[in-house]
Amino acid sequence: MNPHLQVLQTKYPELRECLPEIQQSFSLLESCYRHYGKVLVAGNGGSAADSEHIVGELMKGFMLTRPVPPSFRHQFAQLFPEETDEVCNGLQGALPAISLVSHSAFMTAYSNDVDSDMVFAQQVYGYGNEGDVFLSLSTSGNSRNIIRALQIAKAKGMKTVGLTGSSGGQMKALCDVTITVPYHQTPDVQERHLPIYHTLCIMLEEVFFGQ
Repeated sequence: MNPHLQVLQTKYPELRECLPEIQQSFSLLESCYRHYGKVLVAGNGGSAADSEHIVGELMKGFMLTRPVPPSFRHQFAQLFPEETDEVCNGLQGALPAISLVSHSAFMTAYSNDVDSDMVFAQQVYGYGNEGDVFLSLSTSGNSRNIIRALQIAKAKGMKTVGLTGSSGGQMKALCDVTITVPYHQTPDVQERHLPIYHTLCIMLEEVFFGQ
């Protein structure tokens, strides 16, 4: 067992039953990044905040430092030699991820002009490519805008990962992997989603930026 999964199990024994799905989710995400893909993330309410949180951990250093590779530093130095140290020392390695919940102008326009249930679906259609991952969060598993986005992701050949509660809801049939934490109430579900996605981010960072 990955040592980070062992830590998760020790701290949150109730998540033991989720470990196989967490490992599968990690494998999908790792494969996505190894093939130069990206991760799209979305949820509603508290899960929207989680979406932003996840992207924050992927796009910058989390538990490790992430210096830019020497090849990029050299390329930058050819163009801007006097600024190389300042700029390159200020950059960090990134795992490309986009939170779909933060595009307020687009979201309000699409909700008003077209259909609020299709907001995330339109973004997945516009941003997503085959091999990318759509990471969706819904405590019920039945959020209509998430379901529509998952359908579009499947049609585009993307991989789909869901974080939800014990029933799985409609998401379960649409996700390649569904992590169903053993709780029903929204606060209980969300409180367990956080250590799961932290663990996934730690595992990914270690693979791509560990020494």
